[in-house]
Amino acid sequence: MFLQVKGDVMDKYKCSICGFVYNQAKGFPVDGVEPGTPFDSLPFDWVCPVCGAQKKDFRKQKLT
Repeated sequence: MFLQVKGDVMDKYKCSICGFVYNQAKGFPVDGVEPGTPFDSLPFDWVCPVCGAQKKDFRKQKLT
């Protein structure tokens, strides 16, 4: 289990193909990814749930 961070402080990663944003603080429970799961801990073969892009197609977003 991963530590959950208060608020929405964890990094986010955006799919460069469709724009889907993976929010580490929220995870993606419908795909079995628990809240607090770091992007780097997602399985190598995890794909964008919207367009099927590979992990390499995601870019870390700058925190604002």
